[in-house]
Amino acid sequence: MAPKILIVCLGNICRSPIGEAVLRHVAAERGLEIEVDSAGTGDYHVGEWPDDRAAAVCKKFNVPMKHEARQVQREDFYEFTHLLAADENNLRNLNYVKPKDATAEIRLWGSYLDGKPISDPYYGNAASGFEQTFHQCVRLSKAFLDSLESKPSSSNL
Repeated sequence: MAPKILIVCLGNICRSPIGEAVLRHVAAERGLEIEVDSAGTGDYHVGEWPDDRAAAVCKKFNVPMKHEARQVQREDFYEFTHLLAADENNLRNLNYVKPKDATAEIRLWGSYLDGKPISDPYYGNAASGFEQTFHQCVRLSKAFLDSLESKPSSSNL
């Protein structure tokens, strides 16, 4: 069974859709079969398209992005193998709403590399914050996929 990964931030219009697009793209470049989606712990932007700046940075680096914001649901804790939080606040929120019998592994995405959170670029300046987020998602995607490939059970990827 292919791993199913949910990238999680607060509103699901900046960090997590970039992360979703980048992880899917990096996995495809490696020829790995995974499923990727993203969601927010908050319901602020449900049904909205990603922030224009998030879409622009993905377009700049030729990474396809197609997403509509949604909120994390109870079933996500069972349907996904991994829930990767963008920062500590969202990790706490996930652990707070996590069902006792959840099957997904829930971690800070940065824990696969350097332990650093993904800063929210929403209120920053247009180009630099979103480009930093994009490049951080590339590094985190590579580190996460390296961890999957090093597991014995990942031989069916």
